[in-house]
Amino acid sequence: MPNFTDTELRNIIDLRGIGQSYDGGQNWIIKDLEFLIEDKPEQGQFVVILGMSGSGKSTLLRYIAGLQEPTEGSVKIDGKPLDEAQRVSMVFQRYSSLPWMSVLDNVALGLQYQGMSKNERNEKAMEMIQLIGLDGHQHKYAQYPTLSGGQLQRVAIGRSLLANPQILLMDEPFGALDVKTRLQMQDLLSKIWHQFHSTIVFVTHDIAEAVYLGDDIYILKSAPSKFVRHIKVDLPLIRTRETKREKRYTELVHLVEDQMIEVADMG
Repeated sequence: MPNFTDTELRNIIDLRGIGQSYDGGQNWIIKDLEFLIEDKPEQGQFVVILGMSGSGKSTLLRYIAGLQEPTEGSVKIDGKPLDEAQRVSMVFQRYSSLPWMSVLDNVALGLQYQGMSKNERNEKAMEMIQLIGLDGHQHKYAQYPTLSGGQLQRVAIGRSLLANPQILLMDEPFGALDVKTRLQMQDLLSKIWHQFHSTIVFVTHDIAEAVYLGDDIYILKSAPSKFVRHIKVDLPLIRTRETKREKRYTELVHLVEDQMIEVADMG
């Protein structure tokens, strides 16, 4: 079972006693769910959530992002209840850029809402555009097919990080990409994580991806949903393609597969 005991580190994400019912409490989709993520200074955390379809993975991200409120329980970010000024950015599987705006304006959008001057936000947005590998595309419209699927997800990641580099929520962001682009995006995300020391909460159905990217994997059971497994990924913090060829990586993939099957059999 997951260990949610508080330690001396502060909790950057804190979900307690979470329940979700859509019929006044006769049936609970989520019940008694606890989820604490600590802030690791100068490192951040890369947390991956796994679970069967319908287990509530995306719902949890919406709680943290402030897009949905649970029926019961509390949601705190950095020790404070969520409010309008404390929105957390989220990257979805479907492309979420505004197609009538340029890449530059999309990436700078969060800073515009924060009231930053145009010159300053464009300067910061260009720095982010260079980091995510879109230099030269900044004046193109953020739409398909002007940009590829991978490029559009880079825009979404850049916009989210620039708006709030402390926390990044990602809901199967690479699910619609081809294999080559998906592998490139995994490496880009790992690079960004180490540069910004962000806390990333990442939902995926891909177990190999979960092990490659995450340093903690949590597995949800369904009906009603709650976390029932917590797996520490004891691989080197800095990972490369060679990591996927190491014995320990393969062992962890098999371990998570076995745990997923056990959880699925719980019903």
